Amino acid sequence: MSNATGPASGLPVRMPRPRQPGRHRRPEALAAPEGSPALVLAVPGTPTPAALSLAEEVVSIARSELSGLDPRIAFVDGDEGDLGEFPSLRGVLDQVAVERPGEDTSAVVVPLLAGPEAAALRRIRQAVVDSKAHVELTDVLGPHPLLAEALHVRLSEAGLARADRARLFTVATAADGIILATVGGEEAAQAAGVTGLLLAARLAVPVLAAALDVDGAIAGTAEQLRASGSTTLALAPCLIGPEIAPQLLHTAAAEADCSGADALGPYPAVGKLVVTQYATALGIALQPVHQGGAQQE
Repeated sequence: MSNATGPASGLPVRMPRPRQPGRHRRPEALAAPEGSPALVLAVPGTPTPAALSLAEEVVSIARSELSGLDPRIAFVDGDEGDLGEFPSLRGVLDQVAVERPGEDTSAVVVPLLAGPEAAALRRIRQAVVDSKAHVELTDVLGPHPLLAEALHVRLSEAGLARADRARLFTVATAADGIILATVGGEEAAQAAGVTGLLLAARLAVPVLAAALDVDGAIAGTAEQLRASGSTTLALAPCLIGPEIAPQLLHTAAAEADCSGADALGPYPAVGKLVVTQYATALGIALQPVHQGGAQQE
């Protein structure tokens, strides 16, 4: 089982791959400077074993992207007073303060949120203010092109989109209109709309964002897409997973009378974005991601 420092002993940990020789080698993994602040992953929603497992996988991906990390998993609504199975964000930050006294920045808190979910962010900010640690709080993970990539993959896994537009094959159940579901009201829907534009460019179909926590938003968006000519809709959750009860996604898909993809979960892009936010807060320059091209000597 996990502890406050991340995956427990015996759990698999992703490690950077060996560097390949020649022009087509992968970029070397970047290392965090010695003594860098702890990375505290703030996990929203109800603490559950599934949420813990997802967070551990995201941390594992992050460690493979940036070696030398000191990652911690903390739950926004975790157990207060101790650091048990589901440690609270406040508790983890207080522990970091004890371990790293006198540091200008002892922790960087990265919310495990794809968009600006106001209620969760308020609780995260309050935990930061109440803690004894010197903390940098980053932005949420989206909008970002890597989230559009992850959404595309989840849709293709569900048989609702082509995996690659360049390939000459069809998917019989491919959607011709996508509802991009988020939580956090209109602010979150507007932010998800930016990722939606990127997803629409990848799929060449209309994509409209709607908030699950706004009454009638999902059904109204489905009507709007059908009125514009879409006949086969799909629900794509622009959500990591722990921030919402899974049943709400099933209910939303039924409300829109369409099939749905899974939440993003521990897709590699999520771990990469966590590292990006951490590095940005500390001013660490990350190497660019090379999409299948050769790296010059």
